[in-house]
Amino acid sequence: MNWDQVHGNWKQMGAVLQKKWGKLTGNDLAVANGDRNLLLGRLEERYGLEREEAERELNEFVGAQEEGAGPYDKEEVATEGAPVDMKTLKIGMHGGGSGAER
Repeated sequence: MNWDQVHGNWKQMGAVLQKKWGKLTGNDLAVANGDRNLLLGRLEERYGLEREEAERELNEFVGAQEEGAGPYDKEEVATEGAPVDMKTLKIGMHGGGSGAER
């Protein structure tokens, strides 16, 4: 995934970004509004990161979205207009795929 794709799916990516970086607020994401530099600034502020470290972490995160790696893969993010299956519905109702049936 590249940054244009992140920006184009900003509403959906916001939830994934907050899952990864829990100190980011809804306001942080609203202010950034898909702007990479503003998001980097918020990561620096909230986590006390140097610019290079924030860039490295964000680049790794965005790259992982393409590969579907890690707990933040794109399957967990519903997209507007996409069909909802039982797996997606369960994720939305129970806050994630813990593997335990409820």
